[in-house]
Amino acid sequence: MKNILKSIVVSMLAIAARSVVQRYHPRIVMITGSVGKTSTKDAVATVLASRFYVRKSEKSFNSEFGVPFTILGVSNPWGNPLAWLSIVRSTLALLVLPNHYPNMLVLEVGADRPGDLKRIVRIATPDAVVVTRLPEIPVHVEAYASPEAVREEEFSPAYALPPASPLIISSDDQYALDMAMRIPAHIISYGSSENAMVRISSAKCHEKSRKVIGMQANVSVEGEKGELVVHGSVGSVQLLPAAAALAVGRAFHIPLPEAIKALEAYVPPPGRGRILEGLNGSIIIDDSYNASPAAVEEALETLKHFPHAKRRIAVLGDMLELGRYSVMEHEHIGKLARSAADVVVAVGIRSRAFVTVPGDAEVQSFDTAQAVVHALPELVQKGDVILVKGSQSVRTERIVEALLANRSDVAKLVRQESAWKKL
Repeated sequence: MKNILKSIVVSMLAIAARSVVQRYHPRIVMITGSVGKTSTKDAVATVLASRFYVRKSEKSFNSEFGVPFTILGVSNPWGNPLAWLSIVRSTLALLVLPNHYPNMLVLEVGADRPGDLKRIVRIATPDAVVVTRLPEIPVHVEAYASPEAVREEEFSPAYALPPASPLIISSDDQYALDMAMRIPAHIISYGSSENAMVRISSAKCHEKSRKVIGMQANVSVEGEKGELVVHGSVGSVQLLPAAAALAVGRAFHIPLPEAIKALEAYVPPPGRGRILEGLNGSIIIDDSYNASPAAVEEALETLKHFPHAKRRIAVLGDMLELGRYSVMEHEHIGKLARSAADVVVAVGIRSRAFVTVPGDAEVQSFDTAQAVVHALPELVQKGDVILVKGSQSVRTERIVEALLANRSDVAKLVRQESAWKKL
């Protein structure tokens, strides 16, 4: 009965959202891929807002519920019946009354199972598509026949593009490059490779008085050059959403200096490499939003090269939804962690593999995030740099919260809504 009711609600939301799109005809930029969608969505919206009236997906609302909520301009009602009635009223107002509707929608789209993106594209056809990255072992692979099937699904919004429409892809992702050759799109690439149309180079930590406050890099677009700075987060990967946003700006004829200026207002979303002050003079790299093998590898590389660190501590939770690849990928990450960190804190049953793989780092294993909350704070020393990362349901943001030097920084963490707090 519950599944039937859900199907009815999803169908009604899809019809309502499709009707709104057909009435107002906004241009639609879709953000897809396995890693970095929310950060890219935020950066793209920041650049486009310099020229257009933009609405973007809130947080990571990228599902068959989240996309219609964005189009309708409503918040997630969770289980509140009155909030659902408000959605009905808002939808009727959009369809019947005159409205100043956005002329540009930036929609993050994601898939948990086969066919998800096909259903979303039926609601809204994209005018431009950004494909972030399509890694070797993507998240949600347990729900698909193979990693190739996941990559095909995540690339699929590009197939809905009208001919010669912008397709923005990573020049460093061979899967995306190969798949892009199948369609008659206007391809704009971004990344660190020499053939990228929007190329970033000389990436490094952005420091002030020997304190890391973000990332910086040189950027060039067909001979035109500038400097790109991303505040508040660390890791070369944090520059990629901004580079993708510059590529989208180019697609919509926004000059490079104007796009770089707009990005001064961009801050990566919570739980994506955010730099926070920790207990006892430590530094936290809060990457607690989610975890996949590719993302954890990047985070460990960031930890390994973080400057001025006394000790490097990797707090890593289970990576979920990997299916038959789970054991292999946890062992692989365990080896990387034990070479990148001085201390590895494993959180969850799957992460117990970190204990048995070879490496020099000390390993401590805990079954839950709550157990780490009780044990870790008293071990933290001045100068420690602590990376915290894990899949959503491991709830590693609770570990970050326990390590904060300033309680007011709780507002900067992921999953702080009352609905999440009750779980």
